[in-house]
Amino acid sequence: MYFSLPKVLETSVFSSIPNDQIKSDPHNEWTTTQPMGSPHESLIEGPSFDKEGNLYCVDVINGRIMKFGPKGEFSIVIEYDGWPNGLKFHKDGRVFIADYKNGIMVLDLNTLQIKPLLQRYQAERFKGVNDLFFAKNGDLYFTDQGLTGLQDQSGRLFRLKVSGQLDCLLSNIPSPNGLVMNLDETAIFLAVTRANAVWRVPLMLDGSVSKVGTFIQLSGGMGPDGLALDSAGRLAIAHVGMGCIWVVDPSGEPVYRINSCKSKYTTNLAYGGVDNKTLYITESHTGTVIKADLDIPGKTMFSHL
Repeated sequence: MYFSLPKVLETSVFSSIPNDQIKSDPHNEWTTTQPMGSPHESLIEGPSFDKEGNLYCVDVINGRIMKFGPKGEFSIVIEYDGWPNGLKFHKDGRVFIADYKNGIMVLDLNTLQIKPLLQRYQAERFKGVNDLFFAKNGDLYFTDQGLTGLQDQSGRLFRLKVSGQLDCLLSNIPSPNGLVMNLDETAIFLAVTRANAVWRVPLMLDGSVSKVGTFIQLSGGMGPDGLALDSAGRLAIAHVGMGCIWVVDPSGEPVYRINSCKSKYTTNLAYGGVDNKTLYITESHTGTVIKADLDIPGKTMFSHL
């Protein structure tokens, strides 16, 4: 099958972690558990906007929640004993964090208190939760990645219902990572990093999943990480190691290739700016947030709502 070449877009720097806030310890606890060659200074991920237009991100390695103001002003919100890997805002203003070390955490920005919400599934601790997404009805979907890959295809996809019921939807994933639902929320797009693919996970009427398949098969780099959806139903895919973002239409045909102006560790992404038509991208190797303006009809949905 052949597609037309996607339009190439370039990025510019929005902001970055100041040099004096970059920590450098190649033997820190996080780095020694990861494959060689992974960033060992700061690992910026999880971009998510609050209602005032501030961009919050996580620094996995150093257990930090960071904030970039509308003009890129940098500040540290909180530093704690954890490995925050993903971040999303609840509609009530609370910050939910997928913490690789501690499970699902909740941060109250008024008190700066961070507390665990979920640390186990039944009696078992999570492998290492990675990213999360809120459905319109308030249900929370999140991935449990750990060190899974093609050598250990036991990564999991969970759903925490508003009622408090926790369901394991899939348990056979080789490195589940970013996730987002399609526009009508009948399916989940799931980044499967070590398979270098994005899966489509259809939802059944009873809430279970069936007929899971590959939606996009990538090649090269390290694989897909973060995902985001725009108001036209187009899926943006952060391709780590390739140094770009792919944007595909609802049928999977490539629309844009967005190139990183920094390094190739393009990890996560979120829409923001005027009418949410600017895509903000974390480039983790340099601790930078880069951005690109897209041509999107109408207003674009927040990827975290």
